Amino acid sequence: MRSVGRDPSTVAPLRKWQSRSRTDTTHATSSRLTNEFMGMKVVTLLVAAGLASASLHAQRAGVPRFGVRIPMRDGIRLVANIWVPDTVGKHPTILFRTPYDKTAQFRRYKAAEYVKRGYAVVIQDTRGRGDSEGDFNFYFPEAKDGYDTIEWIAAQPWSNGRVGTDGGSYLGTVQWLAAREKPPHLACMIATAPSGRIFDEIPYEGGAFRMDWALPWLNGVAGRVDQGELAETVAWDSVFARRPLTLMDTASGRPLALYQAFLKHSTFDDYWKPIQFAPADFAKITIPTLTVTGWYDGDQPGALSYWDGLEKAAPSPSSHFLIIGPWVHAHTYMGGERKIGEIQFDSTSILPIQQIRLAFYDWCLKGTAKSFDAPRTRTFVTGINRWRTFDKYPATGTTIKAFYLHSGGSANTIDGDGRLSLEKPGAEPPDQFTYDPKKPVPAMPTARDHRAVERRSDVLVYTSEPLTDTLEVLGRVFVELEAATDGKDTDFTAKLLDVYPDGRAIALGPHAGGVRRARYRNGYLKEELLTPNQPTKFSIELFDIGHGILPGHRLRVEISSSASPFYSPNQNTGNPVATDTEWRVARQTVFHEGARMSRLLLPIPPNH
Repeated sequence: MRSVGRDPSTVAPLRKWQSRSRTDTTHATSSRLTNEFMGMKVVTLLVAAGLASASLHAQRAGVPRFGVRIPMRDGIRLVANIWVPDTVGKHPTILFRTPYDKTAQFRRYKAAEYVKRGYAVVIQDTRGRGDSEGDFNFYFPEAKDGYDTIEWIAAQPWSNGRVGTDGGSYLGTVQWLAAREKPPHLACMIATAPSGRIFDEIPYEGGAFRMDWALPWLNGVAGRVDQGELAETVAWDSVFARRPLTLMDTASGRPLALYQAFLKHSTFDDYWKPIQFAPADFAKITIPTLTVTGWYDGDQPGALSYWDGLEKAAPSPSSHFLIIGPWVHAHTYMGGERKIGEIQFDSTSILPIQQIRLAFYDWCLKGTAKSFDAPRTRTFVTGINRWRTFDKYPATGTTIKAFYLHSGGSANTIDGDGRLSLEKPGAEPPDQFTYDPKKPVPAMPTARDHRAVERRSDVLVYTSEPLTDTLEVLGRVFVELEAATDGKDTDFTAKLLDVYPDGRAIALGPHAGGVRRARYRNGYLKEELLTPNQPTKFSIELFDIGHGILPGHRLRVEISSSASPFYSPNQNTGNPVATDTEWRVARQTVFHEGARMSRLLLPIPPNH
């Protein structure tokens, strides 16, 4: 789902694709959201060659069939464009299902290469979008609609009855939802950067509402055609400051039924369950899969939640494959770039991803290859700039290393006395800061220098000594925080950073940190308010990171209570979030002493 890509060097591609991983709110203007994910579109992958003559393009693309109406079980007809190879016989088919106008997707997804390879290609507008009938309702109808479309394809005279699915972001998630229904003719799928964790990705993260995603994205899909350009006309700073949250949609231009539903269902109730996978769902996935994501991909939490489920429950684990590159959301389908923010890679970081996709389909869909000649998992570790391959991910033999927070009670700002070390703390005074929800810490993009926010007194900074050896981190990172607040509810945030010898503090992870809303500290089934000033453990997930911190660099953790507008600032009242109009300043305390140790937990791979 396309996100705010506020790095000027990436404006053009991110207009076509989401990259939720970059959230530079220091430039909180309407132009910031010009590149927001108004839809999960992919980068335009073909350039001048795509403007060749119509006859040449038709020759490359086989025989087209435009505006084909495909009936769903409830009588609604979804509309697709279809290309069939102009060779004799029946063909395997690759299906794309998109809410972002099927017209341009053939070129954007390099589908002509599939047709030339002997595959039919079907690109369909999802329900309520483009030419398709019905009403758009987020992911909720996609399982049945995907099933019905796959089985319709298999019955066509040009089909050999074998269907594979492809696409990224929203187009990746709909594949998983359809696969769970077990359509008989679905043979395999390549799900790139799919979202999949309702309360830890979108529309909530750590229980905090993702207002910077929900409003722009839902506005973008509010009509049958892309409404994303309207974001340029919205004064987003004013909208995000509006309370209660239930008025924000109208303030941003129109009432949004889905936005209101997302706010209303603030726990993991029956509303969400149809689109959230449970362990038993993964036991149904018997087809081969290829999952692709990136360390800086905003949908990495979802992509790896599907992978985790397969690892634990899939009947045939060896038929599932994973690629994690040093990529933001847009690059997951492109195969990468040599630089993300301030982190530089070498040419080996870029994969021939289209050739990999073709090889996968030739094996599992067409059957012309005896095997898929690829490692089961491959991950690119930034910092040391090399690919790592394992039979499993996380790799067997991964260990957890704990770094503990220390200070003399004055860890506030980059100039404070906060320290990070392998030694457990003894008797140490806690750190405190004041969190004013009307003056939140601005969200900053991942893979960028965060020193600007580290000068704020409401940011605690804990830094290690320079490393003498490379520290390789590969897997899911957590901060276990022992903390208290003087209110009934609040947020705590955490970041992991690589501090370079020149002082730059480069944030790691897909969202440049993580958050835990206190009322959800025990899970998302119900809200539980705090006892004021009572020490409580908060587990803050920073998601998956693959990075080597080099000798001479230092490790850093930031602790605070906000990252706006990435998360809606907690108003610290304990009132229902959607309708709250009160604001309360909170006094926060972070403990790091023998009985209450706060720590960073890093996964260290084998052969480190």
